[in-house]
Amino acid sequence: MKLFDVYPLFDINIVKGKGCNVWDENETKYLDLYGGHAVISIGHSHPHYVKMISDQVSKLGFYSNSVINKLQQQVATRLGIISGYDDYSLFLINTGAEANENALKLASFHNQRTRILSFSKSFHGRTSLAVEATDNPKIIAPINANGHTTYLPLNDIEAVKAELIKKDVCAVIIEGIQGVGGIKIPADSFLKELRKECTATGTILILDEIQSGYGRSGKFFAHQYADIKADIVTMAKGIGNGFPMGGILISPMFKPVYGMLGTTFGGNHLACTAALAVLDVIEEEGLVENAARVGTYLIDKLKTYRQIKEVRGRGLIIGIEFEKPIKEFRSKLLFEQKVFTGISGANVIRLLPPLCLSMDEANEFLTRFEKVLNEK
Repeated sequence: MKLFDVYPLFDINIVKGKGCNVWDENETKYLDLYGGHAVISIGHSHPHYVKMISDQVSKLGFYSNSVINKLQQQVATRLGIISGYDDYSLFLINTGAEANENALKLASFHNQRTRILSFSKSFHGRTSLAVEATDNPKIIAPINANGHTTYLPLNDIEAVKAELIKKDVCAVIIEGIQGVGGIKIPADSFLKELRKECTATGTILILDEIQSGYGRSGKFFAHQYADIKADIVTMAKGIGNGFPMGGILISPMFKPVYGMLGTTFGGNHLACTAALAVLDVIEEEGLVENAARVGTYLIDKLKTYRQIKEVRGRGLIIGIEFEKPIKEFRSKLLFEQKVFTGISGANVIRLLPPLCLSMDEANEFLTRFEKVLNEK
């Protein structure tokens, strides 16, 4: 049997990692500025994480949600405190796509509406809402939410008001910072007005923090720069440091009913242990603060390079936009300078390193980046 070939793959077999570095099978060392689509939050093979996972799997890896799993409540308690959403409820699933689908389901249960508002170049996982972030929407979501999704320009509050006044919109879903769509940031003033308009029209505000959350922006959630609260926050990626896990934070306005939501593997013992280990390290090593400090330094340095069109981001979610396509540039970074990065569209290099990235590692990246940038 062969693999279903839907991903373009680099011919590099990564076999181990430590902190912000990974090694291939030939012992070649790479600086990891991508963290596997932002899932590596506390660094590869963190000893505390490894020990907690090993201890848990030696006792019990999984049992169904038909019995009490006290680890889930521990995650909820810890997460509520660190996120500032301690009066909300937590539902655990496995992926970001699941998180967004469950959020939309909850919103529709609540107000009995079906139309969704999203924004140009948004990406909400492998769901029917993913279409705006790709140049080939038919391969991502050919159905497009059965025609019930309306896409608006980001930061255009008047366009939003014109739709919400119809009072047929179930939910507005927006990323704290657009990831796949080019690291575009909703203006703080826009998010404040959006919160106000959603409240006035009985519309559920969903903040998709799957890529921009969990400390990556320099705050626990990127939307917290605007000093607002969402009705539902969706999360995944960095929660388990590579262990598959997703979750939604749910406002007290929603009343749970048995059977309303469901999952087989969500919140299993290993996933919860991974999440607790991640929260331990984030708090003990000050990784949210580190993301803010090192990210600001990187952004400021990158903005000094005249060859770059624009640098966007907050903390350690950074987009570096060029006038021309960056496929060759990114390949040189990887194969010549041994640096993993990501992309957003054709012209944007995307940086999503582990939140433990040090100043020395940031400077090492800049040195290697400059070598490619200055090639004739």
